[in-house]
Amino acid sequence: MFFGWSCLFVSLIFSFELHDRGRRLAAAREEALSAQMRALRYQVNPHFLFNTLNSIAGLIEEGSATRAERMVLSLSTFLRATLSLDPMHDVSLADELALQEEYLQIERERFSDRMAFSIDMPEDVRSALVPSLILQPLIENAIKHGVGATVGKVEIALRARREANRLRVTVENDMPIEDDGKKPAGMGVGLRNVAERLHARFQGDSSFSSGPVAPGRYRAFIELPWRLA
Repeated sequence: MFFGWSCLFVSLIFSFELHDRGRRLAAAREEALSAQMRALRYQVNPHFLFNTLNSIAGLIEEGSATRAERMVLSLSTFLRATLSLDPMHDVSLADELALQEEYLQIERERFSDRMAFSIDMPEDVRSALVPSLILQPLIENAIKHGVGATVGKVEIALRARREANRLRVTVENDMPIEDDGKKPAGMGVGLRNVAERLHARFQGDSSFSSGPVAPGRYRAFIELPWRLA
């Protein structure tokens, strides 16, 4: 009987140790994922800031000091709002679009006569949850490589739909037709960040794709689980 109780005691200790080890391993994995998500999220700011400062420099070169000053003030407001966000925090699509309006206000100072931006989504989709600033690189890419690289007027169209238990978002824009079929340098930086953030956040339960869908037309596509705010 003593031997039996001893075996049970040892088995319980071993079980407790395994449980504690599993708990610590899960906590370590969670911390690693959190660090990865924060690093990926913070990559958006330097990339965005570099492109926006280029736009401000362009206005100054054109002699549009007043417009450059308005852009600097808009940039300050946008950065203040985005830097206060928790990188691990999801926001409603409506709130995400409100943040993008701040960014669009910056670029409208330079491209107001050539940029047409439209949003097409049912009202109920606006409550869907998305990672904060996940649309920023998509819209920035459309402006930089669409409006910034084209002489005429460029349309940027954002669409969002719910299909079953999935949220699907596309950002589509006009762009120059490349004779050699090559992408402009740097086009993949922001988009690659989106793909990596989605993979880290949803662990395979999301998808991202981007590329030409017709001559002179580019599309970025996100699909992720349907969740409500």
